[in-house]
Amino acid sequence: MGFDRSVVACYNGINYVLILRYGLVGLNLQNKNEPLDIWLSLSHIFSNITDKLEIALQQEYDLSLKEFYVLSFISKSEQKKLRLQKLQEMVGLSQSATSRLVVRMEAKNCGALERHICEDDRRGIYTRITEFGENKYQRALQTFNQVLQSELQKEGLKSEFQDIIQRLF
Repeated sequence: MGFDRSVVACYNGINYVLILRYGLVGLNLQNKNEPLDIWLSLSHIFSNITDKLEIALQQEYDLSLKEFYVLSFISKSEQKKLRLQKLQEMVGLSQSATSRLVVRMEAKNCGALERHICEDDRRGIYTRITEFGENKYQRALQTFNQVLQSELQKEGLKSEFQDIIQRLF
């Protein structure tokens, strides 16, 4: 098995930590169920896959992962629109960051989103996915699924997950 990242061994008096292809694999010399080691292992697997998804979406569709999530959330909503406050909660950004992201997506490549004032409550602002945005999302979703499936099938990842699950329970 080749490594995407160089192997680094760290010793902090208790643990050896190896940075391998999928992230951290902690070898705790005192307590095999150390929650921090398990969390770091999961976190680094997630981070590595997230990086691959981000790169693929950026290169092929000029979309960040957060922008892709925005398109996904809105596309899956009942009327293909969401109130900005709800979208903010779903994406996990601040109000101002969500607003800036939506403004970029309204302008980006002829507009993947468009804003609308709520007819019932003039204070409410909705953003709706455009036809262009829906088409872009559907193409990007195929790439997202291909990259995710490829990463999840990489050699060693399944056994690493099994090891983490055993250490958790």
